[in-house]
Amino acid sequence: MALHALEAGRVTSAYRIGSVVLLVAIAAIVTALGFEHIGGYQPCPLCLQQRWAYYGAIPALFAALVLVSSHRPKAAAALFFLVALAFLANTGLGIYHSGVEWKWWPGPAGCSTAEPLPGSVTDLMAGLGQSGFIARCDDSAWRLFGLSFAGWNALISLVLFAGALKAASASASRP
Repeated sequence: MALHALEAGRVTSAYRIGSVVLLVAIAAIVTALGFEHIGGYQPCPLCLQQRWAYYGAIPALFAALVLVSSHRPKAAAALFFLVALAFLANTGLGIYHSGVEWKWWPGPAGCSTAEPLPGSVTDLMAGLGQSGFIARCDDSAWRLFGLSFAGWNALISLVLFAGALKAASASASRP
């Protein structure tokens, strides 16, 4: 009887931690999309790459929670661990992007240089109708407490990494 209660506690713990990770991941990506679509902040290519972890992790976290609920803890632990790795990589990408913004190192050539100005008025007028504007990766559009979007993403991704790792551990430690 005590073993069953211990096992139920671990399932509840894995489910609770995984749920918090899922909700924080959803809140983070919804916030990023809100800044873009409501606030008008144009994401650069590195910003868009940082969203990939969220787009992959959210369905994986949901699947892991389903696996925890259906008493398949080892499969759930594997998914939680993959999510943790995705957020660890995203932490690194956010730190890299922050360093590019602070000019500590160069960014990718495709998004860290300004586009050349058109050579004539005709070219300028033709370019105004195009929506091919690419935001620069080396220019922070917004900061809060000294951290840019990329800095906040690195911090949030690190927290999500730790949470997903804890959920994996709680799920895998079931007897």
